[in-house]
Amino acid sequence: MLSETRWNDLWQTLGGPLPRGCFAELSAAYAAADRHYHGSAHIEACLGHLDRWRHLAGDAALLELALWTHDLIYDTRRQDNEAASAERACQWLEDAGLGERAPALREMILATRHQEAPAEADAALVVDIDLSILATDERTYAGYEAAVRTEYAWVPEPLFRAGRARLLRQLLDTPALYQHAPLAALWEEPARRNLEAALTALEPIPNLLS
Repeated sequence: MLSETRWNDLWQTLGGPLPRGCFAELSAAYAAADRHYHGSAHIEACLGHLDRWRHLAGDAALLELALWTHDLIYDTRRQDNEAASAERACQWLEDAGLGERAPALREMILATRHQEAPAEADAALVVDIDLSILATDERTYAGYEAAVRTEYAWVPEPLFRAGRARLLRQLLDTPALYQHAPLAALWEEPARRNLEAALTALEPIPNLLS
C-alpha cells in the first residue's frame, strides 16, 4: 500500500503545499483494476530502490516525485501515457508554486518511454530504477511478463507476441540497459538473461522441414 505519510513528507521536502486531493487521485490510479503490473506494488518497489541508491541522485526529492508519478496515467489503448503522466505531475508542481521545477520533472518522466538513453543523470536514474524488474529472479520476471500480458488482454495473441518480441529486441539491442555503474554491475547481466529467455519464448521456432 502506498504511504500517504511518505507522500506528504515528500512535498514538505520539495518546499510546497500539498496539492489538493493529489494522494487520493494517485492512490485511485495505481489501485485501478486494470493495473496488473503498473500499480502500487511497482511504485513501492521503485521507491525501495531509491532508498538504497538515493546517494546517486542529484535532486533526490524531485526524482522521488518522478518515480511516484511516472505511471500516474496508464491505459494500454493510448500511446501518450508518459506525456499525460508528466502533464498531471507538473500541474501539481504548478499548484504548489513550484512550477520552475516542472521541466526537470517532465524530462524524468518522459525518459520512461525508454526510447533513448537519457542525457541527464537523474533522468537516467529514474529509468534505471524503472527497469529494475528486468533483473529480478526468474520467477519474479515471469510474473512480470504474465502481468503485462494481462494488461494487454484485449490484444490478440499473435499481435501481442510480435509487439512484445519487438520491444524486447529493442531493449537487448541497446548498448547498456542501465546507465549508473553500480546498478549496471548488479543488474545488466541478469536483465539480459531474462530478456533473452523471454524473447525465445515469444518467437516461433522455425520449421526446418518446410
